[in-house]
Amino acid sequence: MAPSLLIVGATGNTGRCVTETLSNLVQTSNVLSGHRVLALTRSSKSPLAQQLAKLPNIEVVEQNWVEITADWLREHEVVRAFIAPHIQTNQFAEESTFHLAALKAGVKYVVRISTAAANVRPDCPAFYARSHWAIENLLSSPEFKGLQWTSLQSNVFSPLYLSAAAELIKQYRKTGKQDTLRMIGSSDAPVGIIDPHDIGVVAARLLSLGDVTAHNNARYVLNGPEDITGNQIVKMVEQHIGTPVENVIFKDVSFIEHLVAAAPQESRNVISSIRHALEPAWEGKSSTSTTSKEVFELAAPKRTPADVLKTLLEG
Repeated sequence: MAPSLLIVGATGNTGRCVTETLSNLVQTSNVLSGHRVLALTRSSKSPLAQQLAKLPNIEVVEQNWVEITADWLREHEVVRAFIAPHIQTNQFAEESTFHLAALKAGVKYVVRISTAAANVRPDCPAFYARSHWAIENLLSSPEFKGLQWTSLQSNVFSPLYLSAAAELIKQYRKTGKQDTLRMIGSSDAPVGIIDPHDIGVVAARLLSLGDVTAHNNARYVLNGPEDITGNQIVKMVEQHIGTPVENVIFKDVSFIEHLVAAAPQESRNVISSIRHALEPAWEGKSSTSTTSKEVFELAAPKRTPADVLKTLLEG
């Protein structure tokens, strides 16, 4: 067997782009020459998994990442890994178990997806952000010195941020009628929303470096190429439908109730805390001005809000 790069969640938002980018890099990089890319998925029969399996240098592996052990990692000769963890209440338990297995197996480097930088703190009301803070501090501990790592503190994903706008445009084109435009953003705070594709490219670039010492124990803030406000999104919608938007609700977090209902076994108090996750963005703390300089050196984000909206409308 050959040394492997493991992509946990290869069919997910960011994992797909990590996989596609590494497929190309393996062919051109001296560092990655002879390496395999293991694209992990829970179902190798899914359309996207089968699509990834057709890429050069990609081996799709059906495996639930939360069941990965140090022995599994050794068996597959994993030397570097990418992980985009879930945001369920047991995130810390499951992700820390993965990192401990990586440490024991001798994995050299892990790139992980975190959450918006302004939320990664011990007193963040949103529960999952505290989990990210705890994971980063665990990895920073002396006990984990043998595992190099980089955490990508990514802003809110642009497809999510723009989804309501896209749906209203589609509805209007189909019926000529408008529902209320409900947006999770505020009216005037600039937010550097980012496409998962751009995050995946940065992650892949990190995994392809020969020497990652300069990026070890690093927390990089990732934003898209330009800021956007809620009012600007309204104008984008109006340009697409050719008429004023009739009703708008900003800072709409009513979708949280659906998340609570979908997880009846979880604490309502804990799950509903997600409603606080966007507060720093509403306060203007999540603009492109916070982007880490290293991100521009690795792979400057390219996908603008207009680009992403166009893709959503075509989908």
